[in-house]
Amino acid sequence: MTDSFDPNFTRRRFIGTVAGAAATVIAAPAIAQTSNRVADPNIARNISSFRAQSWQPYFSTTRGGAVLVDTSSRALHYWSSDQSIYRLYPTSVPISEELTRRGRTSVVRKVEGPGWAPTPSMKKRNPEWPDYVPPGPGNPLGTHALYLGWKYYRIHGTHDTRKIGRKSSNGCIGLYNEHIAELYSLVSPGAQVLLI
Repeated sequence: MTDSFDPNFTRRRFIGTVAGAAATVIAAPAIAQTSNRVADPNIARNISSFRAQSWQPYFSTTRGGAVLVDTSSRALHYWSSDQSIYRLYPTSVPISEELTRRGRTSVVRKVEGPGWAPTPSMKKRNPEWPDYVPPGPGNPLGTHALYLGWKYYRIHGTHDTRKIGRKSSNGCIGLYNEHIAELYSLVSPGAQVLLI
């Protein structure tokens, strides 16, 4: 037997595979609860955040779609209005408690190819930052953004994939560009959002 190395297998594909597999176990919560009991403790630690969740503890209904962002596990859960679609994505979260906002809001606007401007407090902390970054590879919002009812807060993509799974943002929730593109296609303005 020889070991074969797949040059196309990346950390992002692995996480996408794990997240996709977790989403398929939503119909079997008992399996999801025990899925982190793996012989290798490193694997158990890495996938423990990607447990499928039920929407009922967090929302009274999924009407309009529901997004749950768990800042502790660094995971975003999405349920469609009729609950026929469930998605689970790894995220980046704010770097500190002071920058973390929790509570209920909603998606108020969707933008494909967003531009970015630092907030006044970001400019104060980082005066060297540009006043505006147009859409493109250097844009911190990645390819798509969901604007929330809270000023300056967004769920968006990132071109810097090292940030996903870490405390690395200035307040927003970041996803891989391919994940935010999928979520963008599923979510409508008015979808409810809860950050815990």
